[in-house]
Amino acid sequence: MTLYFTKDHEWIAVDGTVGTVGITDYAQGQLGDITFVDLPAVGAAVAKGEAHCVVDSVKAASDVYSPVSGTVSDVNGALAERPELVNEDPEEGGWLFRLDLADSAELAGLMDRAAYEAYIAEL
Repeated sequence: MTLYFTKDHEWIAVDGTVGTVGITDYAQGQLGDITFVDLPAVGAAVAKGEAHCVVDSVKAASDVYSPVSGTVSDVNGALAERPELVNEDPEEGGWLFRLDLADSAELAGLMDRAAYEAYIAEL
């Protein structure tokens, strides 16, 4: 599984043609306590760079942008009862949605972990 990051603080873990999307530890830290997650519908077409999910926290509501284009194949239903999973485990149990990739070439514009860590160090 390969992990990629965006400048908007989303991550995508890619396994074959399926990507699992979430927000980074940095993002959840900036948002504070997550109170609600509005997930996309299974079967929805998502476009790279467009907002398809909203994370509400005690500080603000924040759009989550899809790192790549595809079709939503699954959502993390556990977040309905426990949205705080995004705070507790943003890169594992706090994942948001999975999608079937439309074009794996879109991954080329994303950062690896080292590049992302260098990026947030400059913020």
